[in-house]
Amino acid sequence: MRALVRGLTLVGLTVILGAVMATPAFTKTTRIKDIINIEGVRDNQLVGYGLVVGLNGTGDSLNNAPFTRQSLTAMLERLGVNVKDEKLNTGNIAAVMVTATLPPFTNQGGRIDVTVSAMGDADSLQGGTLLVTPLLGADSEVYAVAQGPVNIAGFAATGAAETVTQNTPTAGRIPGGAIVERELDFQLADYTQVRLALRNPDFTTARRIASAINGFTATNVATAENAASVVLKKPSGYKGSIVDLITDVEQLPVQPDQIARVVIDERSGVIVMGSEVRINTVAIAQGNLTIKITETPQVSQPNPFAEQGETVVVPRTDVEVNNGADVRLGVLDSGVTLQDLVTGLNRLGVSPRDMITILQAIKAAGALQAEIDTL
Repeated sequence: MRALVRGLTLVGLTVILGAVMATPAFTKTTRIKDIINIEGVRDNQLVGYGLVVGLNGTGDSLNNAPFTRQSLTAMLERLGVNVKDEKLNTGNIAAVMVTATLPPFTNQGGRIDVTVSAMGDADSLQGGTLLVTPLLGADSEVYAVAQGPVNIAGFAATGAAETVTQNTPTAGRIPGGAIVERELDFQLADYTQVRLALRNPDFTTARRIASAINGFTATNVATAENAASVVLKKPSGYKGSIVDLITDVEQLPVQPDQIARVVIDERSGVIVMGSEVRINTVAIAQGNLTIKITETPQVSQPNPFAEQGETVVVPRTDVEVNNGADVRLGVLDSGVTLQDLVTGLNRLGVSPRDMITILQAIKAAGALQAEIDTL
């Protein structure tokens, strides 16, 4: 796609993303499947508590982490080792929280990735192995069991006078480290209707989705319920299941609509503008008073072999004042596009931080026809 903004000279932390005006020649379509979710078809979060063993002295201090000591004692007792009254002192074990995401329609016996994070004062999980850990869902039922060697992306090296740490050595992953023990009871094929949830709710987009589906099926099977959802019903004469119907309609192209919005991150100086941003006629002037003071002291010494005199420092001060006299007033006409707005601000020599202030001032004046979201 051709560059949308020509002559853009701002550099650094400013990022301006947009698109050309929505004219028929530049209309862009998107598949329905890329802008909606099927209600009920979602991921589920799993969590568990376990122990990582085999650490090279980088585990929890049992005196500082009583939960690690209690877990170690309980594990050994289950294995037939009685250490209840013994004083344990090992640095090769760490208590961890294990998290995973269970994708929809995952079959029993399938494998999913897990993330392992230290809970105590362990220095690193490098070289450790996670012992059998049940992973629970929100209903406190076990849906998967995790175990395996922990892979970490960082390391920690400690010497007598210096410590080097890269990334986070107290967190790691186990690819395919959990086996699914229970499937989610969700029979999508038995449904006669589903709701398509828009990822970016918009009334116009919802109506366009319903119109595209109804035009494809030649029946009134889709209804825009609100800005966030479209109800899809299986036609009475349709031979396939609702899954077949979803497969047929999710490839249909539609043109998503969006409201005019400007997103500003004042901390990093990032500005993101939508293609529908418009402004009314407004005049803009931007200038700053800059005072630059430079000190270049000089040393004054007496002549050689002089009977009297001393070495002194003579101050030299150079003051430079820039009152922005070369800054001119710019006029942006009514209904200008994103390209016109950016071009006009660039001609004024506006810096990234000043552009944020100008956009907020234009909005306060009622001339910016867009929402401003500040992060």
